[in-house]
Amino acid sequence: MIRVAILGAGIGREHLEAYRALPNLFSVGTVVDQDAARAESIRAGDSFTVETEVQAALDDPQIDLIDICLPPHLHVPVTLQALSAGKHVICEKPLATSMADVDRIRKAAADSGRRVFPVFQYRWGPALAQLRGLMAAGLTGAPQVGAIETHWSRGADYYAVPWRGTWAGEQGGAVLGHAIHNHDLMTHFMGPVARLSAMTTTRVNPIETEDCAAISFQMTNGALCTSSITLGAATDETRIRFVFERLTATSATTPYAPGAANWQFVARTPDDQHKVNACLATTPPEPIGFEGFLTAIAQEMAGQDSHAVSLEEGAASVALVTAIYHAARSGDRVALPLDATHPLYEGWQP
Repeated sequence: MIRVAILGAGIGREHLEAYRALPNLFSVGTVVDQDAARAESIRAGDSFTVETEVQAALDDPQIDLIDICLPPHLHVPVTLQALSAGKHVICEKPLATSMADVDRIRKAAADSGRRVFPVFQYRWGPALAQLRGLMAAGLTGAPQVGAIETHWSRGADYYAVPWRGTWAGEQGGAVLGHAIHNHDLMTHFMGPVARLSAMTTTRVNPIETEDCAAISFQMTNGALCTSSITLGAATDETRIRFVFERLTATSATTPYAPGAANWQFVARTPDDQHKVNACLATTPPEPIGFEGFLTAIAQEMAGQDSHAVSLEEGAASVALVTAIYHAARSGDRVALPLDATHPLYEGWQP
């Protein structure tokens, strides 16, 4: 049994629901929030302790895992504190907002012998399990092109929270806070990025950070992908299409759990469709979103084979955001991977 402290009762509410669904794997011992009433508001018969200071969770010898659901500017310092206290860490996105801070986390994790699991819960769901099954069965062939639309609606009510829409508080805009999960799905299925070009702008809200972007990617395997981002859509919709050599995979428009809704998997050669359908019918279901994400972490911590998100995958995500902001500001086509000589190694904040 892994005993957990959740820091932050905002998105932490969704994490808690997933822990409740996995009572044989996890036990939430503490919820920390500066607003004790908010922490109490997410209790539904749970026996966790409510604290208002992070240090209380770090000092508790019964806590194995710190689940960080705090504003982005707190992710790095609290992750480092948790590792220093000998705790494993789950950290909401973004893990960090500079490659330099990722290196600090990497070193702290190695020194402490503890694990860091960046949050990319979009990877889990029945449709995505089906796509992985099709790839494993050799029914997709090589990636060719991909298209992602992160078209969501964010207005004054969303930005009424003081730290949102600011570089100091949110550390970035739609690229960082909204499309980061879809970009993770892109690299998960289409492979790592070799180079990219990007444009970003602020058109929808009176904020410091960007709320629209257009990005083009060339993957290391030669595939081409595009990402269209706006926070000025009428509704929250995500559309994903991955075109492979032998098959095209198209998502529904579910914004927060792309793997939960049915996808279309269409073979390029009609004679192959029965093989695709047979594979889909025999793919075991998997938990959706946070429940699948946490299940993989429990497997990893138990020494079992797992698909848990690794610290290095979180590091790659931070490097990708770094490259996007560099490309948007410079107009350059930016090649990856990046190293410590990159001009935004210490951070992309203006």
